[in-house]
Amino acid sequence: MPGPPGGYGPPRFQEVSAGYRRWAGVLLWLAIAVAVLMVVAFVASIVFLVKADADVDNAVYGYLAIFLWFGIAAAIPVLLALGIPAIVMTRRVRQQERLGHDAVYRGLKVGEQ
Repeated sequence: MPGPPGGYGPPRFQEVSAGYRRWAGVLLWLAIAVAVLMVVAFVASIVFLVKADADVDNAVYGYLAIFLWFGIAAAIPVLLALGIPAIVMTRRVRQQERLGHDAVYRGLKVGEQ
């Protein structure tokens, strides 16, 4: 009993658009920027703790360090929300670049996945 042509075959590889490539780059750079800000905040909090420990009159720096730790903890989900899609999208863009422009017509082979 014949079915529709190609109805049960593997799905064809879809070409990513220029907008998809652009958003992959934007998300990747935003994730990098958030990660850098988190590292800077961590280093600043260590500096604040050292200053707060050096003198009792500078105890406010300890509170600033705790405030930065809350900021770092709040930024972790943001980093994950930006980083995971950026990695997946960038991987898909690079996979298509590696396979070439005719990947839309060839489809993925078992060894290329």
